[in-house]
Amino acid sequence: MKNINHNILGEGTQYYPEYWGLEAQTAFLGQLETALSAAPFFVPRMPRTNQPWSIRMSNLGPLGWVSDKAGYRYQPHHPETQAAWPDIPPALLDLWRDVSGCDAPPECCLVNYYDTPKSKMGLHQDRDEQALDAPVVSVSLGDSAVFRMGGPTRRGPTQSMKLHSGDVFVFGGPARLHFHGLDRVLSGSSQALTGFARFAAGGRLNLTLRRVSPIE
Repeated sequence: MKNINHNILGEGTQYYPEYWGLEAQTAFLGQLETALSAAPFFVPRMPRTNQPWSIRMSNLGPLGWVSDKAGYRYQPHHPETQAAWPDIPPALLDLWRDVSGCDAPPECCLVNYYDTPKSKMGLHQDRDEQALDAPVVSVSLGDSAVFRMGGPTRRGPTQSMKLHSGDVFVFGGPARLHFHGLDRVLSGSSQALTGFARFAAGGRLNLTLRRVSPIE
């Protein structure tokens, strides 16, 4: 049975340290590298201003989350290649069934790649989904990072913790719409990514599993 810390950053949060060991991480990264050949990373942009983000991203699953000048949305195809997103690998589906407490499968796995020392993510809510009764499940791979979570308002108090390669963090219930973000990546803290050509520069991958459509 996996270790679990309940309510570590508030009611509705769960933390599974080292959910995936190094062998499981390596096996999954090989599959992810193949999937990204079909759905390469792209640079998202801010709505209205069209300013580029400091990260690159891609998606797996029937739907993918994108951000560009037109706004935030889910769509069934890659914004540059126009091809359908690759399937979510079985290892991630098994993980979702194990930790989410949700009977319906995820429809999107957002893959964020923090590949420079300046890469970060400001406080935000995950609120573009209709299935707000399903949790968000986050998997960390590569360098450790300082994750921050607050409450339902942007200006409320926050707490932070370090997430390491192989860790899983889940937030649902009262925490589902809490603001959260990534302060910084601790460069060079892990070698998990460097054996793969696509991730040879190291950095951090964050995979976020989400249910988008209402659960019937």
